[in-house]
Amino acid sequence: MHWLYLALAVLFETIGTSALQASQQFTRIGPSIVMVASYAISFYLLALMLRVMPVGIVYALWSGLGICFIAFIGYVVFGQKLDLAAVIGMAMIIAGIAVINLFSNATSH
Repeated sequence: MHWLYLALAVLFETIGTSALQASQQFTRIGPSIVMVASYAISFYLLALMLRVMPVGIVYALWSGLGICFIAFIGYVVFGQKLDLAAVIGMAMIIAGIAVINLFSNATSH
């Protein structure tokens, strides 16, 4: 069940960050409200994850996945370009997440 919490936390963090971009520096009320609500839900779900996993691991998974998803959304939705170094860096983040999940005893498999 805790992996579902993590997946939903990443989803809401991604929604919140997308809404932050769409809020145009908080000048649009709708996206600003979505951003605040999404981050609140995301942090609540992160707190539930902390019952079963160490904070460093939870934060690494949450932030790493969030970075990769929001970069993809930024590219597709907002037309933001990624250079080769950015793509390689995000591939390394994904590799790091895989190493944590496959080999670390700090996660519950």
